[in-house]
Amino acid sequence: MPFGLKNAGATYQKAMQKIFDDMLHKNVEYYVDDLVVKSKKRENHFHDLRKVFERLRRYQLKMNSSKCAFGVTSGKFLGFIVRQRGIEIEQAKIDAILRMPEPRNIHELKSLQGKLAYLRRFISNLAGRCQPFSRLMKKDVPFQWDEACDKAFKSIKS
Repeated sequence: MPFGLKNAGATYQKAMQKIFDDMLHKNVEYYVDDLVVKSKKRENHFHDLRKVFERLRRYQLKMNSSKCAFGVTSGKFLGFIVRQRGIEIEQAKIDAILRMPEPRNIHELKSLQGKLAYLRRFISNLAGRCQPFSRLMKKDVPFQWDEACDKAFKSIKS
């Protein structure tokens, strides 16, 4: 399906939901054009893969073999590392935030908040910690990084 079309993304999502409806959140997870086949037991994985491939074949969908990995116990999905024990953040994403200097303007603050939004599930009380930044985001308020902002920034990075 050409992705330049107006509703291509939504149409694709609906199609994937229909195709894998009985497997979703059990053996299959998908998001846009990423697909993960997961199995509770190693010995069931071949069966689960076969089922997915049968569906793909039935609906004439193809996979890019260079982007496929089979029988792995962990892997990257949507920029996160998925393992048997749970979901983790790539160290590079953590390092990028740790290396960030304090924001000097609204553009840099928005960039920081975008990076933090991606990691929000891993940072406890993120909304509370970011509270001092909210006044800087208001229109017609001059950007003045103060002690409260500095404390919040250091708290997030620690």
